[in-house]
Amino acid sequence: MATLARIRSAVPRRVSLQPFARTIQTAADTTQLHQDASHSEPFSVKLHEDSFRGYRTDTPSLDVEVTKENLLKWYRQMTVVRRMEQAADALYKQKLIRGFCHLAIGQEAISVGLDSATTFDDNIISSYRTHPFVILRGGTIKSLIGELLGRVCGVSKGKGGSMHVFTEAFQGGHGIVGAQVPLGAGLAFAEQYLGRKNATFAMYGDGASNQGQVFEAYNMAKLWNLPCVFVCENNKYGMGTSAERSSMNTEYYKRGDLIPGIQVNGMDIIAVHQATKWAKEWVTSDKGPLLVEFVTYRYGGHSMSDPGTTYRTREEIQKIRSTQDPIRGLQRYITDWGLAAEEDLKAIDKEAKAEVDAAVEEAKASPFPDEKELWTDIYSAGYEPPFMRGREREEGFRF
Repeated sequence: MATLARIRSAVPRRVSLQPFARTIQTAADTTQLHQDASHSEPFSVKLHEDSFRGYRTDTPSLDVEVTKENLLKWYRQMTVVRRMEQAADALYKQKLIRGFCHLAIGQEAISVGLDSATTFDDNIISSYRTHPFVILRGGTIKSLIGELLGRVCGVSKGKGGSMHVFTEAFQGGHGIVGAQVPLGAGLAFAEQYLGRKNATFAMYGDGASNQGQVFEAYNMAKLWNLPCVFVCENNKYGMGTSAERSSMNTEYYKRGDLIPGIQVNGMDIIAVHQATKWAKEWVTSDKGPLLVEFVTYRYGGHSMSDPGTTYRTREEIQKIRSTQDPIRGLQRYITDWGLAAEEDLKAIDKEAKAEVDAAVEEAKASPFPDEKELWTDIYSAGYEPPFMRGREREEGFRF
């Protein structure tokens, strides 16, 4: 280890060839009113000029039309998502959730913003930091918490756990790093083959960005002009390794070769919504695949077993939480634009906490699956083999 440390110290730190190049804006509250806010009609706002960066393409318009109804809806959804993840954190520490558990606290603008500009006919497939998509796309808080607890009320009947959650409108969390990306390309191929004008969003993190299968999926998608948006959630750290230590090119939106890409402020819900809307229009207009990089930040560790402070400082985390939090940014928009008072938002917070607390108790009251359920859902109904082997001869099961 000492030798390794000496080698690391001998390697010169990378110096940018363009030290004064403008970078992506990651503040959560830089959008400005373009006209007076309305309580009943859509109104225009203007995103910060550095909210987007483009590669081989123009970027989305900075002028966005929003409504009070949508802003309050997004605030409630983001608050519920965070409360739900905080509840999962507490349940894990109580040892009621076992195994793997990856939380997305700090990244709520991406899940809510992406959902806001898509329909349930569009495909979204991702890795294992995906709890928010369950409750945003057809599931319930009870079904998500129940799955984490391994109970029969779980969205995967208590047999999938944190990394394997699905709904009819969410094609899943997947545990194998990067493996969901070619699956996403396959979903996009199906949409093209069937002649449907739906978008597919294949999501992965910066930690999976160097997987060979990711680039293979890029290649096939570009060859076949698939309606696929490859979405990199760049939260700066792949497990405990910073992006700069793992990737020579950390501008992930530029890594598709001939595939155009955009980089987006992933901490501003309005920027995420606008970018998602633009990306969907791109791929459903027969322009081929697109790369989208959302620059974001996770507050916790990679998983619940990671304290998250051995490879970054507590000061860094606290600075992001205090200055770039996506929920607080949206809160400032709503109050500063006169759409609701702080007391109204506190009431939403209180309702979200009560809703999550009630769902947790209902999930805890649900039973564990029966042992015979270990042998179900392995194959589609009607396609089971006559016999399934277990770990030992005596554990075999006949369907």
